[in-house]
Order: sequence, then structure tokens, then C-alpha cells
Amino acid sequence: MPVALELAAKSEPWVAHDTRLMGAAVAGIALIVILITAAKMHPFLALVLGSALVGIASGVGVGDVITNFEKGVGDTLKEVGLLIALGAMLGKLLAESGGADRIVDTLVSRSGKRMVPWAMALVAMIIGLPMFFEIGLVLLLPVIVLVAKKSELPLMRIAIPALAGLSVLHGLIPPHPGPLIAIDFLHAQLGVTLAFGILVAIPTVAICGPLFSLFAARWVPVGPPASGGGVDTTSERAASDDVTRPPSFAVTLATILFPVVLMLLKAAGDIIWHGQDHPPLTAHVLDFIGEPLVAMFLAVLLAMFTFGYAVGFDSKAINARVGDSLGPIAGIILIVGAGGGFKQTLIGAGVGDSVAKAANGSGLSVLLIAYLIAVAIRLATGSATVATTTAAGIVAPLVGGLPSSHLALVALAVGAGSLFLSHVNDAGFWLVNQMFKLSVGQTFKTWSAMETLISLIAFGFTSILWALT
Repeated sequence: MPVALELAAKSEPWVAHDTRLMGAAVAGIALIVILITAAKMHPFLALVLGSALVGIASGVGVGDVITNFEKGVGDTLKEVGLLIALGAMLGKLLAESGGADRIVDTLVSRSGKRMVPWAMALVAMIIGLPMFFEIGLVLLLPVIVLVAKKSELPLMRIAIPALAGLSVLHGLIPPHPGPLIAIDFLHAQLGVTLAFGILVAIPTVAICGPLFSLFAARWVPVGPPASGGGVDTTSERAASDDVTRPPSFAVTLATILFPVVLMLLKAAGDIIWHGQDHPPLTAHVLDFIGEPLVAMFLAVLLAMFTFGYAVGFDSKAINARVGDSLGPIAGIILIVGAGGGFKQTLIGAGVGDSVAKAANGSGLSVLLIAYLIAVAIRLATGSATVATTTAAGIVAPLVGGLPSSHLALVALAVGAGSLFLSHVNDAGFWLVNQMFKLSVGQTFKTWSAMETLISLIAFGFTSILWALT
């Protein structure tokens, strides 16, 4: 959404149409939940029907309802769908070569059972630094499942710390798109925001990851799924019978981190050469190979050697495993795409603008306003990036004259608000739901509760820093 439209929206008065939009959004979300939980309808079909209800009830033309939904599906799948497929290929080769088993054995033996959740949070934070949440989850999925099996800990004791590490980094730490957008709109300093972001992120991950997982594991006492995300992770097939030379721990870790390093190099290049009209050739090369799609594709090619030919697979065996990885993810891709379609239906109807109007003239502090606007738009649209963009645009005129430290903290407040209560209009909700084979209720008790806790804890630490600076 353009900044000019966001700023215009906040200055307009609340009208009856805004009430209608909010009612339509609530009705659409309620319909999706009822169809999935009570009618046992497939989430893809429920999301399609919920999108239709929102669009028609909002007064959007039928043609525009279809266009908005198709755009949302397309935008989501072009960013996430291909990455899920490539991640599934990488994960399949990782599991059947014995590489995932090697990572698990090393991680569990060196960490000790009590420290495994903390080790998973640390690994997720490292991997999540340059990566989108979805990519990091796809890469970590087979490791999460196998660690849960090897350590004999409940799935949520392992999954929640990893999810927390990925989510916090995605919402608060540059070079992720949300924090960069907030920094740009608010004219905050990148270095200051990064420093404060790390100060907020570390205790937030600790509280909302390893510590919260103690409660999440009791609320949802499930074991690891036999498979997830197209990756066969059963212990009987952790390494294929065709493997003659299992990969070493160093080779396995290097292959997993290869796309992470490429994306991190791109991020470093963006920071080093930011604003230059004529960056060197190195900047263009790093920019290309660090694109998530390119990095993941190169990682799959590398895995075909390190987890394929090097362990004893021939070309036929490698191609068979790559092909087998794609079938199980078809349903996941459809659901994630439909979640993006529902999100775009809400945005196209103008729900985000209505939420922005509600914050006008509230008289609250700019830090709290930034947080609450991001929370409201996150709830309405399901998009952390849209929530960040809109909230930062709305509060931008209000932060003039603030010191650099406070500008950075306002950016972090926006990021914290953008993570609040992921639910059925968020593609990430369905990604977690499907990959861990959870029910909708279980996803709310674990993933949604964790996201809400992250948002509140991160804003709490941000507020403390605000008071101290």
C-alpha cells in the first residue's frame, strides 16, 4: 500500500462503510474457522469461501473479488511456493542421505536433553538472520522432527523454540523486509535499530521459545509427525539403504548453511553499498546469488552432490528422491496460497485503511500508537509486512524531532505489533498447521499463542528501553 494512501486514510473520518468492512472481515474469519473445525472442510476450500464472503459483504464487485484472490494466491506462491518445493527437495536428500540423522545425533549428544530446546532456538536464530520465516522453517523441519524423535521430547518442546527464533528475527531484525521498511519510513538509523533489536530479540526468544515450550507441550502433547513438508523423516528411513558413505557432520552443516550464507552475503552487500548509484560488480553478483529462490536452487544442486553422488546414489536414485519430495507438499502449497488469497481479499476491500482510521486522534503515546496500529492491521489482514508498512507510514509524521534511539524503538514497536496473533488469514498459520500435522485448535494453542506472546514480550522490552533512553 503506498504511503500517500496510508497517510490519507488516517486523516479521513470513520464512516458506516468502515463498520461494514470490519464486520465482513470478522464474518469471513468466523466462517473459515467453522467450516474447518465443525464441517471438517478442507482448509483450501474454506479459505476460498471465506474470501468470497468477505469480498461480497464488503461491497467489492464480483470481478474484483476474484481478481484480488487470484493476486493474493499468485503473490504468495511466487514467493513461497517455489521455496517450499526446493526446500522439500533439499530436505528429502538431507534425510535419506543420513545427513539429518548426523545433525540430530551431534546436536543431542553435545547439548544434553535439557539443553536441546535452547540449542534449537540458537540454531533457528542463526538461520533466521538472513532468511524469510518460511524458508527457515522448510530448512529446519526435518531437523526439528528428528531431534524430537532422538531426544524423546514432545514435538512442541523442539518446534516452539525453533519457530520463536525464526519469527522474532523476521519481525525485528534487519535485513528482513519488515524492519527495513519501518527504518526507511521513520528515518531511523539502521545500526541503532539493529543494536536495540538484538537486545530485544535475545530475551524474547528465550521466554517465548524454550520457556514457553514447556507450557505448549502440555497444552498440545503431540509427537513428531511421520513426515512433514514432503520430507520422509521416519527413523527407519533416516538414511536410505543405498547410502554407502553417509555425509560427515561438517559436510551436512555446510550444505544446510550454504543458502543461509548466500543470503547473508546479499544482506551484507545491501548494507555496504546502500544508496550508491553505481555499485561494483560484486554487489550485483551477491544480489543475484543471495535471492532466496536462487540461493535455494543452488543449495539443491549442491545437495545433489553432497547428499547424492557423494553418499553412493546414482542419477536415477537422486531424481527419484527429488520427485518423491514434491507429491506430499501439493496440499500445503494450495493452502498457503489460499491463505495469501484471503489476505489480499481483505486488503483489496480496504480493511487495512479502516483499521488505520480507528487509531486517528487516540491521544496515546507514539510508541503505543505504532504498536496498536500494527496489531490491528495484522489481525485484519494477516500480513506482517502490510502491518509494518501501514503502521510505519501512519506514525511517520508523528516522530519528527525524536532522538535516533526513540526512532529505532518506534520501528521495533511496529515490528512487535506486526507479529501479534497469527490466525487463519495468515499463510504462516497454515504452513505451521500443515507441516506439523496439527489441528486448527492445536495451531492456535501453540503457534498463535507463541506469536502473541512474542509480540507482547518484545513490546514490553521495547517500552523499557524507551523509558531508559
